Amino acid sequence: MSFQERIYKVILAPIQSEKSAIAVELSNQYGFKVMVDATKEEIKAAIEKLYEVNVVGVQTLNVKGKTKRTRHGLGKRNDWKKAYVRVQEGQEIDLQVAE
Repeated sequence: MSFQERIYKVILAPIQSEKSAIAVELSNQYGFKVMVDATKEEIKAAIEKLYEVNVVGVQTLNVKGKTKRTRHGLGKRNDWKKAYVRVQEGQEIDLQVAE
């Protein structure tokens, strides 16, 4: 898979929570769920290509999957990766959900 093809698969979903809404207001940062093996450079390139904004910085963190008890015993949710992307001052990303 080439770099151009991978750009479209790196970003899985935007994260829309109370914490991410506060980050947008205070520091112009947006949260995204990304592929576990995605690098900061790939995330930056993907956001700039998909949303046509200038990315100033990318912070990533790995989220460990929770262990849950079910009627069949213990199960574990998948681990995933989160990225906080800071865009240039004056620019914004429209993350409105289509209803």
